[in-house]
Amino acid sequence: MLEKAKEWIQKALHHLEIEFSRLQVGRANPAMVEDIMVEQYGSMWPIKNCAWLTLLDSQTISISPWDKSLVHKIAKAITESNIGLNPQTMADSIMIKVPPLTEERRKDTVKIAKNIAEEAKVWVRNARWDSHKVIGKAKEDKEISEDEASMYDKDLQKIVDEANKQIEEMLKKKEADIMKI
Repeated sequence: MLEKAKEWIQKALHHLEIEFSRLQVGRANPAMVEDIMVEQYGSMWPIKNCAWLTLLDSQTISISPWDKSLVHKIAKAITESNIGLNPQTMADSIMIKVPPLTEERRKDTVKIAKNIAEEAKVWVRNARWDSHKVIGKAKEDKEISEDEASMYDKDLQKIVDEANKQIEEMLKKKEADIMKI
């Protein structure tokens, strides 16, 4: 009865983890650019599906397209993505130097992180609402008793509380990471 809620909550937590990994915190991370879409052979592909992404050091991402004709298309896609990175094209690769964050940019990034965390909480609330409706329908259809419905609701609330606690912990950790100089 609660399996669907658990599944959705796990997806929300996983999505939050991925979104947090994409936030720029003054250190290079391939996740920052790997899902940017690039036109290749008439269709759109994420960079990770058409190039090698490597870290040269903590501030530099190197992108080596498998098809060297994509160098300029990838650089253009990164520039147009408005994530604040300036790709430098070489003969057959792209270098991205991740600039250190200013205090103002750090505060803006924390706001973005809070919005992403709130989005995850909305997913959790929606999972709770959907499961609550399933429990109510089962009780209404006499598939479960009133006591069982109450038990399921309590268990559901425990799952939701734990997920919200995890989201808050992830947010605090990310905030500390962002504000660390």
